[in-house]
Amino acid sequence: MIIFNTDLDNTMIFSYKRDIGKNKICVEIYQGREVSFITPKTAELIKQISKKMLFVPTTTRTIEQYQRINLGINIEYALVCNGGILLKNGIEVPQWYEESLDLIKDCQPQLKLAENILEKDSNRSFEVRNISDLFIFTKSDNPDVSIANLEKNLDLSKMSVFANGTKVYAVPKMLSKGVAVGRLKKKLGADLTISAGDSEFDVPMVQTADISIIPPDFPSGNAILPGNIIKMSEDFGGVFSEFVLSKGLDIIGDLV
Repeated sequence: MIIFNTDLDNTMIFSYKRDIGKNKICVEIYQGREVSFITPKTAELIKQISKKMLFVPTTTRTIEQYQRINLGINIEYALVCNGGILLKNGIEVPQWYEESLDLIKDCQPQLKLAENILEKDSNRSFEVRNISDLFIFTKSDNPDVSIANLEKNLDLSKMSVFANGTKVYAVPKMLSKGVAVGRLKKKLGADLTISAGDSEFDVPMVQTADISIIPPDFPSGNAILPGNIIKMSEDFGGVFSEFVLSKGLDIIGDLV
């Protein structure tokens, strides 16, 4: 079995703010508005690749946010909440969530501390949310300052802090996409894992998977990436999702 772990936003699907061409397919409606899209080529490639390997969306989105998305295929497994929750045929697997909580049990005081810090943050522009006791999320008008404040006060041997635009996150290190990829590979007895992602959240997944596909501007920071990386060239004539899925099919072809 081959598992294809892929991030969603800006890897498979793109916001209405992103120009992916006029001929696009809506895959997410929120409050009556069309908010996320894929290209017709992406839609076709997703159908092809889902017939050849286990296609597993691996996202920081919550269950509710994930379930707004319709990629036009049956998805057996999905990892949401940064891998803390596993869905099988759209239904949460309780044992997986319990194991996730056990993995981060020593981080609960850190999560509470992060929540308190962000509640008092004068830069905060959104409510502070504790996502299923797994991580903390809010938005900030000055995310760099908010991140610096978290880094100053949290135990960074246990916690990671991220900014994605105005969004700010405090996440236990053991609740990474990389840990989730490894757990799912073991659970399903997979032979090979392929991953694709575009953000800082995806670095652990890229480090863990057997083969990974990334964009040219992948934000690895000081992280050491393995040699099994396929990077999209700057002059690729399409969106990142098309590159990812095409390369995934090429990998399968090489293995046959």
